[in-house]
Amino acid sequence: MRRLLIEEPVTRAGPLARRLALFSVIATGIALVLVRDPRSDTDAALVALVAGLGVALLAAAASIFAFVRVWREGARGLGAALAGLILALAVLGYPAFLGLRGLRLPALSDITTDIDNPPAFSRSRAAFAARGGRYPADPSPAARESQRGAYPQIAPLTLDIGADEAFELARQAALKRHWQIVEAIRPGGRTGNGRIEAVARGLILNLPDDVTVRIRPRADGARIDVRSASRVGGRDFGSNADRIRAYLDDVANLALAVK
Repeated sequence: MRRLLIEEPVTRAGPLARRLALFSVIATGIALVLVRDPRSDTDAALVALVAGLGVALLAAAASIFAFVRVWREGARGLGAALAGLILALAVLGYPAFLGLRGLRLPALSDITTDIDNPPAFSRSRAAFAARGGRYPADPSPAARESQRGAYPQIAPLTLDIGADEAFELARQAALKRHWQIVEAIRPGGRTGNGRIEAVARGLILNLPDDVTVRIRPRADGARIDVRSASRVGGRDFGSNADRIRAYLDDVANLALAVK
């Protein structure tokens, strides 16, 4: 008597999800290396990065489709689908975090501690060249009101020390954060204010952002204002505010250490 062999259904979506996820890991990894390299074409590298994230989305969708077939039909391929989903989620985790954070924050890319009178970026030849020929425009009234509502805790730092000493602490804090200092002008001169012009880079993508620090003498010490502006995109997902907070915390800690 001959036995009938019944083949178990196999979902092709599982292996496809795994292959797509592996490709997305490789593609986004290469794109991140290119984005972080100042010598590379940043726009092309960002396009490659977005493409890698798109492939990761396709991998996640294929994994979910495979899970449905496994659940409904008892098809094989669960392991491949699970591997594809895990890899896809690893690629999409940080972008998803930024997206969720962006939903809570307004579309801002220029943050300052002085909303009414933002520190002006230097117009010197050296600063202009360091910014790639760019001069950030002052925030519009609408953007200023948006910042006021979104970041009420972003405020100037006042120190009960001289302006020269405050300038030196501000410069040390910029170096501690590995900013590229373009100009460092001590308080005095025509305006009496000191200024530090710098280029800061993001932790993940290493994209350049422009920072200017104003040190203003006061009768009882010195006031430090900071302005940080993104070069790429119209939304910073809170990175400029985070940078200002961390920087002023470093200055304050340095001030406590010298007392």
